[in-house]
Amino acid sequence: MLSIPDTVDAQAAAARHKVDLLTVPGLFLVRTMLAGAYIGIGVLIMATAGGPLAEAGSPFTPLVQGLVFGVALTVVLVAGAELATSAMMTLTQGALRGAVAWGRAGLTLLACLGGNLLGALLFAFLVHVSGVLAPGTPGGTVLAGMVEHKAHTTSVQLFVRGILCNLLVCLAVWSAARLRSESARIVVVLGCVMVFITSGFEHVVANMTTFSLGLYGGLPGADVVEMARNLALVGLGNLVGGALLVGAAYAYGGRPAPPDAQPDMSGSGALPSDREPLAIR
Repeated sequence: MLSIPDTVDAQAAAARHKVDLLTVPGLFLVRTMLAGAYIGIGVLIMATAGGPLAEAGSPFTPLVQGLVFGVALTVVLVAGAELATSAMMTLTQGALRGAVAWGRAGLTLLACLGGNLLGALLFAFLVHVSGVLAPGTPGGTVLAGMVEHKAHTTSVQLFVRGILCNLLVCLAVWSAARLRSESARIVVVLGCVMVFITSGFEHVVANMTTFSLGLYGGLPGADVVEMARNLALVGLGNLVGGALLVGAAYAYGGRPAPPDAQPDMSGSGALPSDREPLAIR
């Protein structure tokens, strides 16, 4: 397992890579669109897997939806794509480490959100044309309920649910960055994602697909104004959760300790420094 300071350094390098990638607009656009589509896969499987359970009145519907949605973030990390919500953490750590300028970090994040939205719009259009979430199908009923529920959620609730969502998403990405075992990374990602979906928290990129499907299908509660309200409030909440509660917190926590605060390593009961990687057994 990587130490916290070493992981922050790795995240700072990743932030520099994201900023540099923006100088190749075509490549950046493709990778951000792929991330938007991959998260859309999570919305699709939530509706199709949860539909029959919801129709049967199963109390385990939210849990199953949380378990299956994890495939989306797993694919983003394993296949390789640029997701705005995790970039909120990474770019913040890069800026705090001085690896990238704050202005370039902000511009990169905005471009990432735009690319994610385009990917979500395209993926949602293909799903809409396929008819798998058509009205009357179990998945279509779940989707309609999701859109209507989000449209009736208050602005404060959307903002706070966005904070809690990206706290968990960025914890998943951060924890995966520290681990060296591929299987352990997948487990921690699936676990964190399961919590945020089952709890009903809000993810700005997932909502891009949800509202796009609602717009294409003419569902109640889905209109451009409501979509803009949702994405703005949830996106701001995601920014606080990812950039501040995880990104800035670990960037601060990853600073070298002052000399007078270093642990005494001479005693037999001394603990290893955080700079010393832990062995995985």
